[in-house]
Amino acid sequence: MADQALRSGLEELRALMESGRGMGIGETLRFRLVEIEDGRAVFEGEPGIDVYNPIGTVHGGYAAALLDSACGCAVHSRLSAAQGYSTLELKVAYHKALTASTGVVRAVGSVVSMGRRAAFAEARLTDGDGRLYASATSTLIIMER
Repeated sequence: MADQALRSGLEELRALMESGRGMGIGETLRFRLVEIEDGRAVFEGEPGIDVYNPIGTVHGGYAAALLDSACGCAVHSRLSAAQGYSTLELKVAYHKALTASTGVVRAVGSVVSMGRRAAFAEARLTDGDGRLYASATSTLIIMER
């Protein structure tokens, strides 16, 4: 834990990826961080019927969780070891319904702008053919740990 306190956000996320460990929400919803660089994060997942809503498609919360993770980790990658963050607002637009036959989806998040106390990020959720399923914008607060 002491070693983790000395790592920048980018170093923390790279170490998490290299360890093979997933984040709790990712384990629950079966998605994982697959790429991380300064100001950019990519998550992949494959929705199944276990995340369906009553009308027979993937629940919108699945896409929102991927998009929130991509936006949050894009910001996290730019933080110092002394900083943390939290999502203040997430706006999601659903463009196309996800189903169990959609296959692997990718949420690519990037920092739009970042100040000392607030950051703004955006993300897109696409399938293997590049079709857009959902997009999001996010406002995040930056704070001292």
